[in-house]
Amino acid sequence: QVQLVESGGGLVQAGGSLRLSCAASGRKFSINAMGWYRQAPGKQRELVATVTSRGSTNYADSVKGRFTISRDNAKNTVYLQMNSLKPEDTAVYYCNADIRITIATMNTYWGQGTQVTVSS
Repeated sequence: QVQLVESGGGLVQAGGSLRLSCAASGRKFSINAMGWYRQAPGKQRELVATVTSRGSTNYADSVKGRFTISRDNAKNTVYLQMNSLKPEDTAVYYCNADIRITIATMNTYWGQGTQVTVSS
């Protein structure tokens, strides 16, 4: 059973930094793209950043220049370094990964979410 386990959320003042981590566990062949999404109260879940297995990255315009996504393939872990945080970054952050669990089967998995709160 594949699981994504997140850590690193919390409360921080505006201008501060947080680092989120997400580790994939369980039996799998390979992990393709990994990413972070977020959902603020009353809003739809939105893309924050993604990284492919080869390290190519993509960011939402709202976080470009402030957030950095990276991954450690040996540890099956993706990170999100968040700097210069703003109150509008407040949301539940979800890890996401496309994981091949057999030669013929690739599924998308989600973490349980971690709360990030930025105070003004």
